[in-house]
Amino acid sequence: MKKYLFFAILAFSTLNAQFTDITIVKEVKVKNKGVVVSAHPLASEAGAKILKMGGNAFDAVVATQYALAVVYPQAGNIGGGGFLVGVKNNGEKFTIDYRETAPRKAFRDMYLDQKGNANTDLSQNGRLAVGIPGSVAGFFATLKYCRLSMEKLIQPAIDLAEKGFEITDKEAELLNANKDFFLIHNKISNAFVKDQNWKAGDILIQKELAETLKLIQKNGQKGFYEGKTADFLVKEMKNGNGIIGLEDLKNYKVAERKALEFDYKGNQIISMPLPSSGGILIAQMLKMSSFENLQQYQQNSTKAVQIMVEAERRAFADRAEYMGDPDFIQDKTAYLISDEYLKSRWKSFSFNKATLSSAVGKIIPQTKESTETTHISVLDKDGNAAAVTTTLNGLYGSKVIVSGAGFFLNNEMDDFSVKPGVPNMFGAVGGEANSIQPNKRMLSSMTPTIVLKNGKPYMIVGTPGGTTIPTSVYQSIVNVIDFKLNANMSVNSPKFHHQWLPETVAFEKNFPETVIQDLEKLGYKVERWGQLGRTEMILIDDGGTVHAVADGRGDDSIAVE
Repeated sequence: MKKYLFFAILAFSTLNAQFTDITIVKEVKVKNKGVVVSAHPLASEAGAKILKMGGNAFDAVVATQYALAVVYPQAGNIGGGGFLVGVKNNGEKFTIDYRETAPRKAFRDMYLDQKGNANTDLSQNGRLAVGIPGSVAGFFATLKYCRLSMEKLIQPAIDLAEKGFEITDKEAELLNANKDFFLIHNKISNAFVKDQNWKAGDILIQKELAETLKLIQKNGQKGFYEGKTADFLVKEMKNGNGIIGLEDLKNYKVAERKALEFDYKGNQIISMPLPSSGGILIAQMLKMSSFENLQQYQQNSTKAVQIMVEAERRAFADRAEYMGDPDFIQDKTAYLISDEYLKSRWKSFSFNKATLSSAVGKIIPQTKESTETTHISVLDKDGNAAAVTTTLNGLYGSKVIVSGAGFFLNNEMDDFSVKPGVPNMFGAVGGEANSIQPNKRMLSSMTPTIVLKNGKPYMIVGTPGGTTIPTSVYQSIVNVIDFKLNANMSVNSPKFHHQWLPETVAFEKNFPETVIQDLEKLGYKVERWGQLGRTEMILIDDGGTVHAVADGRGDDSIAVE
């Protein structure tokens, strides 16, 4: 990387001698170059390396995802799932849904005890919490849009797993904090647990994961869903109360879906349809806030925040009642994002007071119950764009590591509605539309999004954060389009979040206190959180200059081809 490419570097850290000149780069301004923005410098560099080899944005995003499975194991994965939104430079738009699915032995009340009470520990921790992984199938489904072979795309990840990499302070802290969970849920030694505490600069080597990746490299998709790796995974299920079998793995299918598209102030928004709720939610929130001419207010001012919170409240109430896997329910997307419906939803809005959540939704929660997902934004020099969000659900997923194969399994079954009105680990409640059924995809909040201006990529954006994902993407879009902020300010300005239930509005710790006090006077209940999400944004201005920003809330980083 040449120094003249960067006009702001907010943080710097050399990570690994194996990959030369790896730095945590937070902001880049460049022309006629491809860029990769992800949660980890080594993963971003793996994607940029593929771009330099002649790969396009879709090649780079596959390589980056594999690398994240190695260097960002708390969320990057081959044992989870995700969504890809792509726009080719010829204008073609597509999405790939590689969300996990419920095993064939799953059933509606599988997490209820004899008295009908929900046991969310079973849906969140251990082997029964695991949905059938979709990530590897998704990577192979992406290949038809790629230029290079899977053999080349997976190699940077193999190198990182086999040779190891230096972990940062934050990574050491996470591994140490979760050591007890790893010991509870894994009886056999693994790469993530050692006698002494982890510290910054330690080398994390994952030999078993390297061998698993080599099997995928050699045998293709069958190297994961059949043969040795599949046997390891099913054996791991039998070490506890897991229900995934060989047939579940062999029969897993990716779904290619029509992207959710809508216009917002002359810009074309391209996002993920069901079973992700994200696209519908941002369509609803953007349209409802436009009824109050949001752009006339200052960003993070009292009235702007009130408008946006109330849009979030109504959208998340609809999420709970109407949204789920479109192969199992009546898909009401067109109705839910129609102007007629949204205007009727907005009639109860008032600047004079907070709307009660009970006034806009039907489900009353019975009980109140960490957010680890990861996002990649990629643009290549030819104008192809990819936005991918992928997840294990919770931090390190189910905490279960497949013995002999070296990767974490998701706890995605918790994203179903375990019981109507019972919150999942993110506090989201749901109803029958998102109930558990065999082979069904659980509802998601992931919101990989591409914004087009005059038919060409203008913004590529996404974030981790569970149910805070759609609200963070929503805020990122209005920060740029309505409030005219640059990419850096859009990503790093303090955020807020509301999701209908619980009633409270969450604010980042550095949010303007006077605004919070104004909202409390109007009847809003508030909480203060450390941080919300870790947004990765690429913004292309009218002159063709690419502004790429990695969120300052983590070790997120940009690499340039």
